Amino acid sequence: MTFQRKTRIGVAVAVAVAIIAAHRAGHRHDRDEAPPAAPAQALTAAAKPAPPATWKLGSVTLHACELAQPNSGLSAAAWCASFGVPENRADPHGRRITLKLAVVRSQAQAPARDMLVLLAGGPGQAATEGWPPLAPALKDLLAHRHVLLLDQRGTGGSHPLTCQTPAATGEGAAFDPARLREETVACLKEIEATADPRQYTTTAAVEDLEAVRQALGAPTFDLLGISYGTRVAQQYAMRHPQGVRSIVLDGVVPNELVLGQDFARNLEDALEAQFARCNVEAGCKARFGDPYQTLYQLRDALRANPHKVGFRDPQTYQGVQRTLNEGSLASVVRMFAYSPLTAALLPLSIDAAAHGDVGPLLGQAKLLAGDLSDTMNGGMQASVICSEDADLLVPRPEDAGTILGTRMLDTLHAVCAVWPKGSRPADFHRPLESAVPTLLLSGQYDPVTPPRYGEAVLKGLSNARHLVLKGQGHNVITAGCAPRLVKTFIEDLVPKTLDAACLDRLQATPLFIDFNGAAP
Repeated sequence: MTFQRKTRIGVAVAVAVAIIAAHRAGHRHDRDEAPPAAPAQALTAAAKPAPPATWKLGSVTLHACELAQPNSGLSAAAWCASFGVPENRADPHGRRITLKLAVVRSQAQAPARDMLVLLAGGPGQAATEGWPPLAPALKDLLAHRHVLLLDQRGTGGSHPLTCQTPAATGEGAAFDPARLREETVACLKEIEATADPRQYTTTAAVEDLEAVRQALGAPTFDLLGISYGTRVAQQYAMRHPQGVRSIVLDGVVPNELVLGQDFARNLEDALEAQFARCNVEAGCKARFGDPYQTLYQLRDALRANPHKVGFRDPQTYQGVQRTLNEGSLASVVRMFAYSPLTAALLPLSIDAAAHGDVGPLLGQAKLLAGDLSDTMNGGMQASVICSEDADLLVPRPEDAGTILGTRMLDTLHAVCAVWPKGSRPADFHRPLESAVPTLLLSGQYDPVTPPRYGEAVLKGLSNARHLVLKGQGHNVITAGCAPRLVKTFIEDLVPKTLDAACLDRLQATPLFIDFNGAAP
């Protein structure tokens, strides 16, 4: 287990990847976008390969490429380039780093001047890796405009802050802040050989994005922020309002929020609301009684008696053993709560675990954890949260009785006691005030960025609309007719009159009463 995986469990704010969907992504370029055919005489030079296709946009020269999502067959065609920036903008003659950017080309002969910009979540996800699972739902946006994907510094192909230091504590081990600090120090030593972690903040990333905009010819941006990416979008709109045409925020993180402060409360609220559904669904109540109570009974039993359990790996079907304790249970339940599909399995999986069958719970958790660990950068997460939020975190002893407890706050304190901290503008946590057309999206049962966050941001926006999608969890842009509404909004820029009646057809995924599905 690498430091990257451990901090993803302990630090990650949100996840913008659709980890349940298994769509096939791909974008085929129009015929007029193909490189010109080689002259007939060049065909005789079989040993000399044709030059790669290139495309110049502003002062940036891009080449044809394929974007892949880790641990997936999903990919999308794009045009890629490397973009150099100073690591420390206060020292332009110091070390330079290379950022990876990609443009998914519009299908239009004469595309719109504005560009859609995907701002990925985490913090720690790379935009070029987050696009393939979103591409099928958002493909209609390519009808009139290009899509810009810039891996935020410290992620993906943009000088990632990764290390291979083995974890000092294994999966399911008791929380040990001293050992976590030792592990963090070891990881930091690796990273500091090639990077200054203080320079990998949201503020630095915003200036990178503006530099790319200027290099592309200064188009205006339609910002699409997902989860942590909504913070990046708001910060960019504060610093460079002239570059913003519209904003879409999915899974809203208010500027004034201290990341990590509400983790336990938000998860508890979501679980209570989800499990309350079981009390009104006759089949679920008859099968499981009160799953919320069962969860806490299981938590209490594991608190008193953490132990090793065996189950079949869902990918290899090999027998594996894991230590199951209250901390690992909380992490698993939190992962399940993100998506309405996995949340629908929670009462069944918790009931099975309470009766000694941990396979359904831990097997699915292994799939989710594997996907996330390969799409999140733990070092970049630490640089962002330790620089921007850690000093503002306050103890919450009232969380001790919740399923998540204080472990995530304790983890943040342990990591940030060691991790170097970058600068934070004095107005960084000031609420965004803007007249830019903005569409905000929230899921009813979001366990990390609940609808009240969207309502808080809405107060400072004079030309905005907040849509709460029934029965949904974290990140909802691919749910139901949401892609069509986003496309209409970006084209028309009239959020307050947007006809969102189609969202009324959305509902929560029925709760499973057995592994064949919900009650008939």
